[in-house]
Amino acid sequence: MGGFFGVASKKDCVVDLFFGTDYHSHLGTRRGGMAVYGENGFNRSIHNIENAPFRTKFERDVEVLKGNLGIGCISDYEPQPLLVQSHLGSFAITTVGKINNIDELVQEAYRKGSTHFLEMSGGSINATELVAALINQKDSLVEGIQYVQEVVDGSMTMLIMTSKGLYGARDRYGRTPVMIGKKEDEGYCVSFENFAYMNLGYKDYYELGPSEIVFVTPEGMEKVSAPREEMKICTFLWIYYGYPTSTYEGVNVETMRYKCGEMLARRDNVKPDLVAGVPDSGIAHAVGYANASGIPFARPFIKYTPTWSRSFMPTNQSQRNLVAHMKLIPVDPLIRDKSLLLIDDSIVRGTQLRETTEFLYESGAKEVHIRPACPPLLYGCPYLNFSRSNSDLDLITRRIILEREGDKADERVGDYTDPDSQNYKEMNDEICKQLKFTSLRYHRLDDMIESVGIKPCKLCTYCWNGKK
Repeated sequence: MGGFFGVASKKDCVVDLFFGTDYHSHLGTRRGGMAVYGENGFNRSIHNIENAPFRTKFERDVEVLKGNLGIGCISDYEPQPLLVQSHLGSFAITTVGKINNIDELVQEAYRKGSTHFLEMSGGSINATELVAALINQKDSLVEGIQYVQEVVDGSMTMLIMTSKGLYGARDRYGRTPVMIGKKEDEGYCVSFENFAYMNLGYKDYYELGPSEIVFVTPEGMEKVSAPREEMKICTFLWIYYGYPTSTYEGVNVETMRYKCGEMLARRDNVKPDLVAGVPDSGIAHAVGYANASGIPFARPFIKYTPTWSRSFMPTNQSQRNLVAHMKLIPVDPLIRDKSLLLIDDSIVRGTQLRETTEFLYESGAKEVHIRPACPPLLYGCPYLNFSRSNSDLDLITRRIILEREGDKADERVGDYTDPDSQNYKEMNDEICKQLKFTSLRYHRLDDMIESVGIKPCKLCTYCWNGKK
């Protein structure tokens, strides 16, 4: 995944750019970058943030970089922003998204005049560099952005900085957000997350629609390409990836999670001693459940964060599992001889949640009931880089379906999406057994959609039901 932040200011923008980008650190773990434009032209800094926070790596850059225009990003994949010189002029670019047809688009770029692409480690091509090459095939930046929106299979949201201002462009179906903030008498910012600019003195000004393109300068914002009606914003932004203080399409993440937990409780019939959330994203769902059920909310384990990195930062799965285990410190009086109901945002591979459950049993828990805040994940996301999964078989659901259906597993996945079906029930029971839960009940898709509260046709639910 990734996030970006840009500033167009009448003053030096670097401090705002630094903090606004840092506020997106929950969206990426591998690379951070900032690029500015000022009296000395374009300047840029990119660092590896796998073993240190963005803030630590970029503190010295704040003293060096100068300019009134700037863009920054957090990324799980390619180094960015990139500085580009072309027939459209010089510009800096950063992107959030996923390109499924990258090989096809690279070949097309070769045919239309691109001579080479820089190769990243592992032999892959920087997707942001490809996007820049595609833009440069057209006669203007706006035409180029529109072209990318049309030809990319997946999604592509962009932030581009020229010497005059910033272009913000939301992806074709609005799967990821783009927000504009305004600071009175100083300028504007462009942000993936709207909370990122609130403490910097900006107020909500505008939210881009699907495919919309705006041009932002220190003096104002111009709409240069109108939004489209059809939207498929990613529901997982509310369930997991969005920061609690963020709001998308008028729906706050934290309050949505309360509603999500409330609806989980409404369908449940177990009576545990305590309700808890897996830190951090599961906590708000658990608060909602506890409020609705009347069962006390507690923290039977505490996440140790002062020195431990995020659980999915290491590239090796066993290392990720170890870090996840080491971060959770038990609170014995809240675990021993207690029946616990635990809410996590989702179950992907199941490895970490199984280890968490075993850890609770070893710490004296009598029962561990699991309530994921979303339905079973059955399809890998083709639109956003939400995980490093290389195959649908990384999903525990798909492995169980393969065991049950053999060669016909892929064509029968759809039979397991209906929560009232026998196949769904038996898959649920097998997951519960393999992961050693006392009981397992997933959130229903219809309830989850109601928890968000916007029109179902505007939400992407592909990873749960396979519907594009």
